Amino acid sequence: MVQPGPRRLRRLSGPDGQGRLTRANAEDGSGIRLVVLDFDGTLADSYPWFRGVLNGVADRYGFRRVEAGEEDGLRRLSAREIVAHLGIPTWKLPLVARHMRWLAARDAASIPLFSGVGAMLKALDERGIRLFVLSSNAEATVRAVLGPNAARIERFACGTSLSGKAGRLRRLIRASGLPADRVLAVGDETRDHDAARRAGCAFGAAVWGYTRREALAALAPDHLFERPDDIAGALVPVPG
Repeated sequence: MVQPGPRRLRRLSGPDGQGRLTRANAEDGSGIRLVVLDFDGTLADSYPWFRGVLNGVADRYGFRRVEAGEEDGLRRLSAREIVAHLGIPTWKLPLVARHMRWLAARDAASIPLFSGVGAMLKALDERGIRLFVLSSNAEATVRAVLGPNAARIERFACGTSLSGKAGRLRRLIRASGLPADRVLAVGDETRDHDAARRAGCAFGAAVWGYTRREALAALAPDHLFERPDDIAGALVPVPG
């Protein structure tokens, strides 16, 4: 279940002096009106695929292979820490990312959505909450994996670089015409949290994805979602 929190949307002062949002309430229009969703590890269960191709990519581009027993530790690290651990030079990152996108496009038919994602998107869409996707993957791959659910997504911002999510998120928020305090970003990596904080919007951690739950919880996200339907549960009022 989603971690309990205050029902009403309120501004609080965080330890860094920045305003942050508590649990949103969309019922009276004063809460979250836009959810910006990460794709890999949040909507798509792509970690098994990623793990299956990673060592081949390592051999191709000359960085460290991931050995048995390393995975759990890596899933507690940020993306930058993983890059450093694997010894990938900065100049190679665009080459590696482009090749990974090509592989994902090739294998899109074998990458499933997490259970409950379709129902979550349907519930939010039918409630009138706008849906964007922000991803480092290619838009064609994201659409292929989403299938009919792609029709519920208003805007796709894809091909984002390792360090480019904050800027893309800020531009998405501006393009939406909404203030940042009406936006919730949802992702499964520490860089998703960092991007949301820099963009000034709320962040919901998807603990079913790449990064371990305890690493995400340590960031003190505005929401800690245990499964996809918790997102809809937090934002869509229960009839009654």
